[in-house]
Amino acid sequence: MQTRVLTGAALDAALDDVAALRIAVFRDWPYLYDGALDYERRYLESYRSSSGAVVVGAFDGPRLVGAATGTPLEDHAEDFAAPFAATGLPLETVFYCAESVLLPDYRGQGLGHAFFDARETHARALGRRFSAFCAVIRPKDHPLKPDTYRPLDGFWQKRGYAPLPGVIAHFRWTDLGAAGETVKPLQFWGKPL
Repeated sequence: MQTRVLTGAALDAALDDVAALRIAVFRDWPYLYDGALDYERRYLESYRSSSGAVVVGAFDGPRLVGAATGTPLEDHAEDFAAPFAATGLPLETVFYCAESVLLPDYRGQGLGHAFFDARETHARALGRRFSAFCAVIRPKDHPLKPDTYRPLDGFWQKRGYAPLPGVIAHFRWTDLGAAGETVKPLQFWGKPL
């Protein structure tokens, strides 16, 4: 296993593989995402257009098996920047750690820490002073929640992140088995860098 920080042309070359990982990993709870490659390409376009974007890739030989992405918050979708209006945090100080997707066979090997370490280092190099990400909020009694589900809250807390009170984004996607997109709330977590 090897992790590599990808920017510029290397980032651009990896985005279709990142899209495929997002579709595969986000099908599972709690996202239940019924993804499509065309949508993914449009969504990931912000990484192509942001000079501060990063992809941290986890490679098994030449194969991308996991990826974590990030951009300066103001370069990402407005749906993610708007909730920060009431925080007093200037957007130009916030780095948004977006996706962390890793195939199941590669979990539990420290790659989650490597993903955050690399993105936080990248954010500091850009002069960012705050790191944030968001996670979907699902009802605790959702009928598709697996009995074996273990939330990542403890992992995030050990890394120094905490939920940002009242900082909730709303984003649309199609759930598995649904006829169309619905709005989902996503709780932001953050920490000073």
